[in-house]
Amino acid sequence: YLLSAHGADVVVLEAERTAAGITKNTTAKITSQHSLIYDELIKAFGGEKTAMYAAANEQAVCQYRKMVRENKIDCDFEDTSAFVYTKDDPDKIEREVRAAQSLGIEACVASDTELPFPVAAAAQFNNQAQFNPLKFIKEISKNLTIYEQTMAKQIEDRTVFTDHAKVHADKIIVATHYPFINAPGYYFLRLYQQRSYVLALKNAAKLSGMYIDADTDSGYSLRSYGDYLLFGGEGHKTGKNHGGGHYERLANAAKAYYPQAEVCYKWSAQDCMSLDAVPYIGQYSTSTPDLLVATGFNKWGMTGSMAAAMILTDSITGTYNPNQEIFSPQRFQITASVKTLAQNTLEAAKGLSRTALHIPGTAAADIPAGHGGIVTFEGHKFGVYKSENGELFVVDPKCTHLGCELAWNPDELSWDCPCHGSRFDYKGNLIDNPAMKGLSYNEEYGKTIL
Repeated sequence: YLLSAHGADVVVLEAERTAAGITKNTTAKITSQHSLIYDELIKAFGGEKTAMYAAANEQAVCQYRKMVRENKIDCDFEDTSAFVYTKDDPDKIEREVRAAQSLGIEACVASDTELPFPVAAAAQFNNQAQFNPLKFIKEISKNLTIYEQTMAKQIEDRTVFTDHAKVHADKIIVATHYPFINAPGYYFLRLYQQRSYVLALKNAAKLSGMYIDADTDSGYSLRSYGDYLLFGGEGHKTGKNHGGGHYERLANAAKAYYPQAEVCYKWSAQDCMSLDAVPYIGQYSTSTPDLLVATGFNKWGMTGSMAAAMILTDSITGTYNPNQEIFSPQRFQITASVKTLAQNTLEAAKGLSRTALHIPGTAAADIPAGHGGIVTFEGHKFGVYKSENGELFVVDPKCTHLGCELAWNPDELSWDCPCHGSRFDYKGNLIDNPAMKGLSYNEEYGKTIL
């Protein structure tokens, strides 16, 4: 949209339907408050570069507001405040507020909130917003050239290859959530993916602000949308959900805090996490000056994507953007990245060499109805899901991305990759990248193994 406004000839290649992937599952908070980040970024990057991150995200909030108002877009846009709260450590909230204030962000410490449980303190950012991203995208995409059901399979020089056509371009942007080109760039070494879960509650108290726990893995995210309260949490690394029960635990917490509320909808989202909590926006690699990327938004894809759109538009149109440097994919902050890189490398090694079974025994008969797991039959491993009526669905459990062994996700009835986050349904159909194709599946396997 921004490039077209500058007169550029732009096409979008969309593998499925516009905004039907991760975007449809977001809680759609438009905010420069990304949990407790600024105090940590200043330690890792210094004040000058952290100010670039703050400015880019503040400008992104303003850009949404400008586009909505100037184009009179009906997308349930609301100005509001964003809060990150803690139940036990007010000191870290105070440090975060001081850091944000030093960067020019309008922030303060709040002790009173609308939450149904007590908090020790909360960092409040004013002049933030929330909206419906699908309504927004529907309007801004009306005059754009978008080819849906057109997956980009390969990029060579300035050409994108699909199953039915080749597209030539002076500049190419890979904005596929997780970059699908392994080399150069090697983003599979620099990203991991996380899942989180959301309930839409009716008859719950309406909140005027947006809230998230400073402990994003064990706490909750809350914000109202119309008659609903979006109540989220239960985050975990993709492929690390053997026990399941995330929706159930989230529903139990919702009932405790909002006894009169009714769960009307539930869904989950997947986010690309960078090693140092900063997105990768800019040149895909040092050797590909005409190939650009936007990824690793770390659960803040609404502001991150707008910041990326502004930065990449400036880059392509030859406009200097002072905020580009901190987002450069060519950066590597060892102090901010080395621990996460080591953990991810260990997980990938486990996934590539895993030999242990995830269920007792080695036979499909050991899998209870409604569950899935890895079984061994005649020396070969199979991923087996047994439906409630006892029907078996059998797939090759190796991820088609780099061959890691997949893990069963009982909450979503999917096969998830613990290495890089690709996901497949129980029939092997591709759900989430970086994998580019589904798993091999054959109905005869089930009959044979049974």
